[in-house]
Amino acid sequence: MDDIRAVIFDLDGTLVDHAGSATKGLETWLPELGATLTDDLLAAWFAAEETHFPAWRAREVTFAEQRRRRLRDFLPLIDSPVGDDAELDAVFAGYLRHYEAAWTCFDDVKETLDAMSHLAVTTAVLTNGADEQQHAKLKAVGLAGRCAHVFTAESLGAAKPDPSTYRHVCEALKINVHNALHVGDSYALDVEAPRRAGLRAVHLDRDGVGPIEEPARIRSLHELPALLGTRA
Repeated sequence: MDDIRAVIFDLDGTLVDHAGSATKGLETWLPELGATLTDDLLAAWFAAEETHFPAWRAREVTFAEQRRRRLRDFLPLIDSPVGDDAELDAVFAGYLRHYEAAWTCFDDVKETLDAMSHLAVTTAVLTNGADEQQHAKLKAVGLAGRCAHVFTAESLGAAKPDPSTYRHVCEALKINVHNALHVGDSYALDVEAPRRAGLRAVHLDRDGVGPIEEPARIRSLHELPALLGTRA
């Protein structure tokens, strides 16, 4: 690991269990709307997020608007009225309370960060989320200050997979891109894109979805400290 000077972590799906938190949030929120969470509704919720969040990431809509668009897709599935913007904002605020109450980090995160604190590397977070929410999330799960730097798409003015995001982080850390290791759960955003920007990358494949042939692939963050001795 002599030439790795910084490890840059993705946040949601890597340090914080976004999917688990969202699922718990839906379980407790939907009854307020007279509905019960089913597998189909859960899939529809995440499909709406996957469809509309990239529009905010690309600076095509506001953060609030991507939330409204998600509700416009989802609410008809539970026979709930789709109101105007203000009404949609109020509905989403109801979900948000339950989602935030369910925020949690993965079990392997704090031990891994403890182990890495003894290594001669800087740690940082690079997330596509909004600045205020992501900082609040880190604080809520006990990770505030555990990584030396936190960079968000909002603060950088660009989002992954834009190569500039990874390079701007390296510039801020005052390191060469080749001395940075990006770690995350999305193969496209956290492995392929940072490699195109010149960084090295490790795929955190918690669910075993692959690609299996990826040589720099781990199933748990517990594997990361040992892997830092290899070229990724």
